[in-house]
Amino acid sequence: MHPARALCCVLLLLAGCSKSAPDGASAKPVYAVIPKGTTHVYWKAVERGAKAAGAELGVEIAWKGPLQEDDRAQQIQLVQQFTAQHVAGIALAPLDHTALVAPVRAAREAGIPVVIYDSGLDGTPGTDFLAYIATDNVKGGSIGGEELARLLPEGGDVVLLRYLVGSASTAQREQGFLDAIGKHTTLHCSVDNRYAGATGGEAKTAALNLMGELRKCKGVFCSNESATYGMLLALRQEGLAGKIRFVGFDSSPPLVEALKNGEIDALIVQDPRRMGALAVQTLEAQRTGGKVETTIDTGVVLVTREKLSDPAVQKLLE
Repeated sequence: MHPARALCCVLLLLAGCSKSAPDGASAKPVYAVIPKGTTHVYWKAVERGAKAAGAELGVEIAWKGPLQEDDRAQQIQLVQQFTAQHVAGIALAPLDHTALVAPVRAAREAGIPVVIYDSGLDGTPGTDFLAYIATDNVKGGSIGGEELARLLPEGGDVVLLRYLVGSASTAQREQGFLDAIGKHTTLHCSVDNRYAGATGGEAKTAALNLMGELRKCKGVFCSNESATYGMLLALRQEGLAGKIRFVGFDSSPPLVEALKNGEIDALIVQDPRRMGALAVQTLEAQRTGGKVETTIDTGVVLVTREKLSDPAVQKLLE
């Protein structure tokens, strides 16, 4: 074959090979990180942690989640989509501890390791999925209950505004809170069966619908960022902000501002950036033959106004 023609054939062959990766995808391992939703400040912090770890490890992070935190069907579709793409690994914060079991099992059967983070999934870490990385949510709820008890030495009624049915993380926080309150005979949880919904707007409506009980209670506990924010908005609207002892869960700039000005007494704060980073690091450890811890507690901290100047706390609130 003529040398020029041979060179042309080689170049054509190489050009064909370069198109073998779909949509020009990177040759780097791709880890899909799926949150419960994409709008809350909390998930944006998880995203920062996951992408920072990805950059450090030289892997690609595909960050995608439902717009709202009650869209189980979309989250299931995302797991199925990434399974079909055969990504190198999936990190999932399940919206529902039972509904996501089958999609995760299918991913595992396809040879894709799955890390469950933030919120639990029915099954055993190390067997049904690679690892579970999350806050000790029962402990977080218990801390909230004990703080409300400290703020109410005289006792009285308290209100619990739950988050969403099926969310394992918040259900554990709520149970931890109720267990802690139950240890104090002077306290009574007058409402423990109402749910905020997926957004701050829904939570505000739920709180306004509870206003009769809220006007009679001494304190309130909410188990996630959006429920806390919705409750804050409702209390403000009714002129009760700062008059009822209020312990919330998670942080955002509006919640921290409310903590500073006395409308909220305390926030139970997680470490979402660390959670996102550890999820990616665990998937990479599995891929490269490193040590994999099947259960990791990422920590939880009680933040009051007095603690806002603590550098460690400031880092969590960034």
